[in-house]
Amino acid sequence: MSYMPVSQPTGSNGANTAATLNSESSSTSGRSNGRSWTPSATRNGDAIQSAKAQREDFPIVVHSHLCWDWVWQRPQQFLSRLSARHKILFVETIGPDSQLAAPYARFRTADGFPNITILRLQFPDWQWRDGGFVDRERRRLVKEALKSDMLAGQFEHPVQWFYDPMAVTAFAGHMGEIATVYDCMDELSKFKGAPPEIALREKELLKIADVVFTGGRKMWESKSQHNQNCHFYGCGVDVSHFGKAREAGTQIPGDLSALGKPVLGYFGVVDERMDYDLVARLADANPEWSIAIIGPTIKIDPAQLPKRPNLHWLGGRDYKDLPACCKGFDVCLMPFAMNEHTEYINPTKSLEYMATGRVVVSSAVPDVVSNFSTVVKVAGNHEEFVALCRAAVSAPDQEAISRGLKMASENSWESIVGKLEGHIRDVLVRTT
Repeated sequence: MSYMPVSQPTGSNGANTAATLNSESSSTSGRSNGRSWTPSATRNGDAIQSAKAQREDFPIVVHSHLCWDWVWQRPQQFLSRLSARHKILFVETIGPDSQLAAPYARFRTADGFPNITILRLQFPDWQWRDGGFVDRERRRLVKEALKSDMLAGQFEHPVQWFYDPMAVTAFAGHMGEIATVYDCMDELSKFKGAPPEIALREKELLKIADVVFTGGRKMWESKSQHNQNCHFYGCGVDVSHFGKAREAGTQIPGDLSALGKPVLGYFGVVDERMDYDLVARLADANPEWSIAIIGPTIKIDPAQLPKRPNLHWLGGRDYKDLPACCKGFDVCLMPFAMNEHTEYINPTKSLEYMATGRVVVSSAVPDVVSNFSTVVKVAGNHEEFVALCRAAVSAPDQEAISRGLKMASENSWESIVGKLEGHIRDVLVRTT
């Protein structure tokens, strides 16, 4: 049986730390008892209806395939802001440990966010591929944690919020939830190493979810065919944070400041979505250019990354350090491969780059074309990508930079989170 890769931290807290790949899976066809499913609105009885009516500050239980202390992206941006008004339990299941004799759970409070509890689950290697066992034990461990002195009474009748479709069997309908949310940030079935089971699990999740959010327009077109209450909310941006790249007092990190100018830079995950031939082509196009790649490498053998004297793989950085890194960039890059792994992505870095006041050059990813082509320079092939970079270096398009700053200012994470919360409240009001 195949398993779903899980991105997890192995280094420092925050964004773009090094990560390893692990996996998790279970049975392929719905719940083991075979029963039919009805939406949250009708399945949980009078106690839950009362909870809906009374709880403006409803708690949220999140099931994520990404660890909290990894790349700071959509889940952390949304949930950190929701935690100002809601208690949040963030459940992450990391890969197996050959030294463990039995499954275990450990929880802690997220640094800087007192309303977020991170519950980490881990399994022995020898039990990891028993999908039914993993489902049952995940549910048991979470329920036991909720009875502990630290969490008792805090997560009764929660909203269940899914990022990981593989978690639906273990948790949907088992937590006394008042609503089910699916925030679909990626087409996970297209990712390298994704199990075939995930497509069936996601279909089930789309069927039972009370509201679905998608991170890309093309993804919305796909998912809205399976759930009528589906809404596209793409990237947001912390403008004040990334705007530090435009401040005189921001110091460029030493390894970047030592590079020859101009610097064409990228930050983000280094994985199967990047076009490595294009990265090498950029380095070869002009030996005076420095190509700086910042981010953790996952699902890719680092030994296979292209090597050039002016191509610099600089590893991960914390989220707090990204504006300083961008200050060292003359051009911001999105050199994505055009393949099934990128068909549905809506890169968070698009707006983040814009907020730094830099020219942005990207491959023709569908959501970049539809959402950002008035700002981002979009290339249809390698030759055009190199040409756009040459133009950006020699004569930065100041009008595009101004449009990007305006677009970033109009797409704050706070405004998006307010809309998401409104959809959830609509569900609760409608079903009370």
